[in-house]
Amino acid sequence: MNGLDQARILGGIGSLLMVLSIVPSAGGVLYIVGLVLVLVAVKQIADALREQKIFNDVLIAVILGIVGLAVGLAVGFSGFFSFFRLGGPPARVEEFWELFRGRIPLFIITLLIGLLAVWVFLIVSTIFFRRGLNAIGERMGAGYFKTAGLLYLIGAVLVVVVVGFIIIFVASIILTIAFFTMPVQQPSQQPP
Repeated sequence: MNGLDQARILGGIGSLLMVLSIVPSAGGVLYIVGLVLVLVAVKQIADALREQKIFNDVLIAVILGIVGLAVGLAVGFSGFFSFFRLGGPPARVEEFWELFRGRIPLFIITLLIGLLAVWVFLIVSTIFFRRGLNAIGERMGAGYFKTAGLLYLIGAVLVVVVVGFIIIFVASIILTIAFFTMPVQQPSQQPP
């Protein structure tokens, strides 16, 4: 079994696990395992094509995604904890509402900043991911990789209007198809 054949199987299984991440209670684990398998597959493809930039782009995409999630969680938790910190129990119900009324706008602003940070990191991450998938598609002559990359980017931009999640899900399905239909022989290089 050559590197591309193994990459096809690992990438296909990995992207299929990413599709199955919608399964309740096991989705996060399935997504992480799938992402690792896709990374291994992309590394094998990059090695077979002797083009390290492909793997670097996809790796940068994953790192940016993790950093974006961490930044968003940090901002969200800081807003949550600043909202619920109490200096002592209020004596009357009016004092209680007055205490929280002053913190609600700050909490909402902090939450929006956290979500904005996650969204920006997601878009930048998918730009790198798309770049890596486009390179695989061009070098392997497999157009599904390009389609998946484009749909990931469109989905990331539209995630704020919820339809982006559906587009990202469809992109994961197309990525699964792209890996399973990927040629196991590198196309011959034609002189220009």
